[in-house]
Amino acid sequence: MMEHAPSLTRSDDSARESDSNSTGAHTPFDRSPFAYGQTYTIPPPGMDIIAALPQRVGTPQPSQFRAVLPDIMDPETAANVHIRTVCCIGAGYVGGPTAAVIALHNPHIRVIVVDRDQKRIDAWRGRHLPIHEPGLEDVVRLARDGGAEWYRSKSENEPGSTSDEVEAARQPNLFFSTACVETIKEADMCLISVNTPTKKRGVGAGRATDMAAFEGACRDVAMNAKPGCVLVEKSTVPCKTGQLMKDIMEAHRPGVVFPVLSNPEFLSEGTAVRDLMQPDRVVIGCESTISGHRAAAALANLYAAWVPRERIAPINIWSSELCKLAANAMLAQRISSINSISAICERTGADVGEIAKSVGMDPRIGPQFLKAGLGFGGSCFRKDIASLTYLSESLGLPEVAAYWQQVLTMNDFQRDRFARNVIATLNNSLRGKKITILGYAFKKNTGDARESPALDVIRILLEEGPKSIAIFDPLCSESDIQRELSVLEQDFAVCTPAGPVEVLSDPYAACADSNAILVLTDWDMFKVTPQQTAPTKLLSPAESYDGTTPSDILRITSNFDQQTSITKPPTPPRTPKMSPLPANLQRRLLPEPACPPECAECQTSLTGHGQNDKDILTPLVWADISKIIREPRLVFDGRGVLDPRAMVGMGFRLETLGRASLY
Repeated sequence: MMEHAPSLTRSDDSARESDSNSTGAHTPFDRSPFAYGQTYTIPPPGMDIIAALPQRVGTPQPSQFRAVLPDIMDPETAANVHIRTVCCIGAGYVGGPTAAVIALHNPHIRVIVVDRDQKRIDAWRGRHLPIHEPGLEDVVRLARDGGAEWYRSKSENEPGSTSDEVEAARQPNLFFSTACVETIKEADMCLISVNTPTKKRGVGAGRATDMAAFEGACRDVAMNAKPGCVLVEKSTVPCKTGQLMKDIMEAHRPGVVFPVLSNPEFLSEGTAVRDLMQPDRVVIGCESTISGHRAAAALANLYAAWVPRERIAPINIWSSELCKLAANAMLAQRISSINSISAICERTGADVGEIAKSVGMDPRIGPQFLKAGLGFGGSCFRKDIASLTYLSESLGLPEVAAYWQQVLTMNDFQRDRFARNVIATLNNSLRGKKITILGYAFKKNTGDARESPALDVIRILLEEGPKSIAIFDPLCSESDIQRELSVLEQDFAVCTPAGPVEVLSDPYAACADSNAILVLTDWDMFKVTPQQTAPTKLLSPAESYDGTTPSDILRITSNFDQQTSITKPPTPPRTPKMSPLPANLQRRLLPEPACPPECAECQTSLTGHGQNDKDILTPLVWADISKIIREPRLVFDGRGVLDPRAMVGMGFRLETLGRASLY
């Protein structure tokens, strides 16, 4: 446990920034509040020495001390901090998009993303990016490949202009490399955005944050960065990680100044580019030192290239580290809260959708994150709440830990309840039955299969020994889904050919001959469109049954059993791609280089499994699905994306979370 916050007990670099106050005397640091490293300074005339004494961690600094620090929001504060090269350590979901947007808006700065995974770096360099985010491809192309010359016509110039103007070609300023050490050596600022998962074993397993990769990145920076390099936390880390970074720097490079900043990301997968291009806030946490404020001002200047300065929030470094955990915990809390109400609704006949709408109309609450469903998933919410509970217990706050632990408990309860209802509706047995799962990703518009609610649902279904489980997701790759499901393999195989779970690229093939369809992701393509609301007949137009008598039901079933082939709707055209770039920048995009003949992604695309061939917006034709699913055409909506009236009109039996069953 750290005794004092670095920003409250010392300013390691202030002695180097104020030559007039330094002396050659050597005084133990803990004996003088004005000692810096191996020297101490004479208090300025008029300063209240008692007020400037070291304070307890978390105590605001005396106003006299804060008044002498430069203003972070003043661009001139960073006049002596020259940022020419930015190194982003980690080419994942945070590092890649963040570096691309910074490079796009700061063409005069070289941004280099480094990672030890050669395959991932090659993907960032090529046509097939390793992650899917709407709009990311164009941002990366323009910053990575540069832009062509643009001839602005007379009509596009200012009024009164009589000649065409030419904008020079944009030079590439976004690079991807595995040369970590070499890149760190030349960097003026290092963004650390490596993975910080939950520990799987050891002290705090299942809750504490695994800081191994983060510590490794800090050591690489400490041993290779040039003096004065600005270190920026981008990864989600526990509070007081800034002190850990300073300790690592001091251990490897004693006496060398490395300003440490905290700049948490508030990106949402599926809208990461939009969140970066139009952020609602940019939080920058820094130490209360002159060098800390100057470094924060330099980072603020990078963001100010496209973010209004009123949206940039400079705060205390400890507050910055904790605010990311607090934000995610409160969002997850809202999800668990409405899910708890959904359970009550199912027992009483109330409609959770109507409740969420009425509650959300209260301006003190708002409508966001009040949609009942399977709960939250992904790599953030669960991990961050677990880290918050562990932090609370470590600080001797068991009541706080129990409070946030209940959010996770309710989240697990919701998906378990959903799966148990599926089994109960199918007569408490899945033997010899096929289950279809539409959507594996934890949310729409992302191919991230990590920590998906579908995993827990499949785990419970497998306990009942189903004949098969067919999974369709428009973006999650088969290899990613199989890797996530591998944690379920203990006494028996899970995935085909030895197991019952199969990942399919065709939603209609996945639904064919299924006993029940489970919608587990809120993809737009799964929603029912107005054109699909008309009832459809199972039989040919020459035959008409209303299904109201036992004889009609028998004849419908007999006709279904005689079907020998499934008519698949024609493949819809690809949905037009939306670009986040303005029209003038879109015109400057250079043609993408061709992939080598041995490109695995291109080979996958030829078989219909590649991401480039997948359309995530063209809706499913539920009327056609009603013809190929077994009676009684059970559909379980775990995301609230299906309209009950429309689905019942097409002959489906719909079960929805938060609404009492009609059957």
